[in-house]
Amino acid sequence: MPTVVPCPTCKRDVAWGPEARFRPFCSERCRLVDLGAWFSGERAIPGNDQSAAGDAGPDEGDDSER
Repeated sequence: MPTVVPCPTCKRDVAWGPEARFRPFCSERCRLVDLGAWFSGERAIPGNDQSAAGDAGPDEGDDSER
C-alpha cells in the first residue's frame, strides 16, 4: 500500500508513488499555486536578510588584508 500524504496546497490526499506525477502536489495547478507563492514572497525560508548586511560585496569594505 503506497504512502498517502496531503497536498501542501489544497490538502487533498496524494498517493506517494511513481503514478503521482506532481507529487507532493495533487495536480499541476496546486504545484503552480505553490510556486507562485514562493515567487511573490508569501513563502520564504527564514534567515538573515542579506540586503541588511550592507551593499558591499565580498571583496569590498574590508581593507584588513591589503
